This record gives sequence, C-alpha cells and structure tokens, in this order.
Amino acid sequence: MHVHDFPKMLYSYSEGWSDLVRIHPSVMRVFLMYVVPMSLIPPAMLLYSMFVTPGAVFPAAVPEISAFEAGAVFVAFFAAQLLMVPLMASLIQQMGDVIGARPDFHDAFMLAAVAPTPLWLCALVLFIPSGWVAGIALAAAWVASAALIYHGIEPLFKLDDHAKSRVLGSFVLATGVAAWLALMAVLALLLSMIVGLR
Repeated sequence: MHVHDFPKMLYSYSEGWSDLVRIHPSVMRVFLMYVVPMSLIPPAMLLYSMFVTPGAVFPAAVPEISAFEAGAVFVAFFAAQLLMVPLMASLIQQMGDVIGARPDFHDAFMLAAVAPTPLWLCALVLFIPSGWVAGIALAAAWVASAALIYHGIEPLFKLDDHAKSRVLGSFVLATGVAAWLALMAVLALLLSMIVGLR
C-alpha cells in the first residue's frame, strides 16, 4: 500500500486494499510501524492545544497543568489508543459471526489499524485554534473512517456479498463510535482526576 493509494481506499474496494492483502504485513509490523506513530499524533496535538493555545479549542485548565501532569495525560492517552486497536480487532473478528464469516485476527487487525487513520490525522487541525474548525474536521474524519470500514471489509475478509459487508460494516462502525466515545471519556476522566488531585 502506497501513500498515494490511501485516498482511493475511501471509495474503492480494490485500490490500496488489494496491495494490503497481497503484501500481508504482520500484525506486529503494522502495530509498530503504523499504529504506534499514528497514535502519537492526538496526544501530542492535545498538549499543543493545551499549552500553546489554551482555551481556544478545549476549556483551559485552571490552574494550568504542570509538565509532569501533561506527561501523564500524554502517556495515558497514547496507551489507551494502543490498547484500543487490538481490542477493536478482536471485536471485529467476533462480529463476523453476524454475517456467517469468521475473519482471522490478522485481517481484523488490518481493518482496525487502517480505519482510524482519518481520526488520528484530524488532530493536526488543532494547529488552527478554532473549535468550529476542529468540529468540522472531526465530522469529516468520521465520514472518512466510515468509508474505510465499508470499503475495507469486503477485500480484507474476502466477501462477495455487498449486503453482508454493509451489515458487518454497520456493526463495526457502531462499535468504533462507542470505542471512540469511551476513549474520550477516559481522557476527560483523566484530566478531571489530575485537576481534582491538586
């Protein structure tokens, strides 16, 4: 899979996906070379927003959090994202039963690793200190993630039935939304605990 193929993966069942199936990278390689670096973007941008443009997108912490507290938030948010990808892969694998398919963990992991890419990248919009811009970028990222899910299930799980792949895609998307909301709740809880322990 090449970087220039990624936009095509949003609307194609073959472009980019076929390369991913053909190359068949190991779960560990994808985790270390793709998931880990991409998962660094949101916590880094969160800290950027909190320290460089406090209050512009997220409410400013009063009093301002220390460097140690910021480091704790960064590590916890980063770790939660890393745990979420294999957890989602396991859930996707189990959801295959809905349509009578049982994808292996490798293929489920590939989908769980590729699908959140727009959400990871949309954190870069925090360079623009605007809540409206961040909200629009987040909505666009969710649409793009949904497109990746719907177009990735068929080639990765080797399904020939569009209806079945859409059903499974809907379940995966709903689970992904729930997982993302849980991740945001963990982040909010972590921030409130840090402020509350002062």
